[in-house]
Amino acid sequence: MTMRRLLMGIGLAGLAACGSGEDGRSAYPNPDPFPSTYEPYPSENMVIQGATILTGTGKRIENGSVLVLGGKIQAVGEAGELDVPRGFTVVDAEGKYVTPGIIDLHSHLGVYPSPSNASTSDGNEATSPNTAGVWAEHSIFPQDAGFGRALAGGITSLHIMPGSANLFGGRTVTVKNVPSRTVQGMKFPGAPYGIKMACGENPKRVYGSRGGPATRMGNFRGYRQAWIDAKAYKDEWDGYARSVEAGEGGKAPRRDLDKETLAGVLAGDIIVHMHCYRGDEMVQVLDMAEEFGYEVGTFHHAIEAYKVADILAENDVCAAVWADWWGFKLEAYDAVRENAALVANQPNGCVVIHSDDPNGVQRLNQEAAKAMADGRALGIDIAPEEAITWITANPAKAAGILDRTGTLESGKDADLVIWDQDPFSVYARPEKVFVDGALMFDREDETRQPVFDYELGQSALEDA
Repeated sequence: MTMRRLLMGIGLAGLAACGSGEDGRSAYPNPDPFPSTYEPYPSENMVIQGATILTGTGKRIENGSVLVLGGKIQAVGEAGELDVPRGFTVVDAEGKYVTPGIIDLHSHLGVYPSPSNASTSDGNEATSPNTAGVWAEHSIFPQDAGFGRALAGGITSLHIMPGSANLFGGRTVTVKNVPSRTVQGMKFPGAPYGIKMACGENPKRVYGSRGGPATRMGNFRGYRQAWIDAKAYKDEWDGYARSVEAGEGGKAPRRDLDKETLAGVLAGDIIVHMHCYRGDEMVQVLDMAEEFGYEVGTFHHAIEAYKVADILAENDVCAAVWADWWGFKLEAYDAVRENAALVANQPNGCVVIHSDDPNGVQRLNQEAAKAMADGRALGIDIAPEEAITWITANPAKAAGILDRTGTLESGKDADLVIWDQDPFSVYARPEKVFVDGALMFDREDETRQPVFDYELGQSALEDA
């Protein structure tokens, strides 16, 4: 987190805490009206022994061990360094690999669930160029069978977004990949919200014949006017909070859900995730962020990130990319397979391999392997212990949850995967997947393979 984001974070959230009247009520609206109810599944205290460990911190440990206590990682090291406490379950992983759980930074699971149907297609609120006030979690169908398929691919957390029809598509949400009756039961506790924004062709295509924007300059006018309005809204609420704090009271401003989300961005509480393909547009967005005093966390899809990789690194912005998906529209045409490697090769470069797809999410390890191989072909030597960060630590950083997950370090959530072989092999498969130390998927045990409603089929009830 940069110093500017830290200082800005004092904004809405900080004033909400201190701007309270004598009755204790906050001067600001409830910042989290749909709180997480996530509770980890039961876990065992265990030590995983004998594996090759890719920690997600750039380290590789041969014949290593991971000690898990109370759903948290207690220690990671070489086999001889760690004593097995009495009563711990020993998991023999000799000849296998252990990595942090995979995190998909760009997912639409739940908002475009399977089986696909118009009735459940809830990812794009394509009714206005600015729908910043919608929240992806209100569209998530927890019974999407895609969650189980993703779990079988080693996915332990997902950052779920609205679609890209709008300039401001709405709030994103991060979830733990566990079966739950409700989305609140999946929500990653304490994870910050994001805002999905979109550059370029999509808003033009959707709104060009519906009152605009119809051009890229129209897009930027829409962004800038929205930020101007959000700044005025935030100033109004800031003034009200100061009045309440001083004991003067007064009438609260009228709430506006779109402006409320954008005010949260200006306060540094909500992370910007920008769908953007062209390098020149990424730089224009960074200029706009500078103008209005917010930060961009990640450019998603970012097919031309390689053209501006140095600028992204200088601004501490991640590029979430595919390994080799391109050419499906003009702004996705000028791609190179070495995109990820060229971004990662920058000092402070941050690359994420994402899916944006219910099938691709099942094999993000293979997508990262392809990007690693393409970099090597260019002469950029990328070690597996570095490439694993593209699908673990870096998406955790981009989603604002790196303090909790994404690496195998003491104190982190025990979100991890045991692979039957090198995860960058095309033949590799997760054998066991743990979320907060709980065994959520076991390839050898059908009782540890979640089944969702639509996978059960139908049966006709016979008349009595």
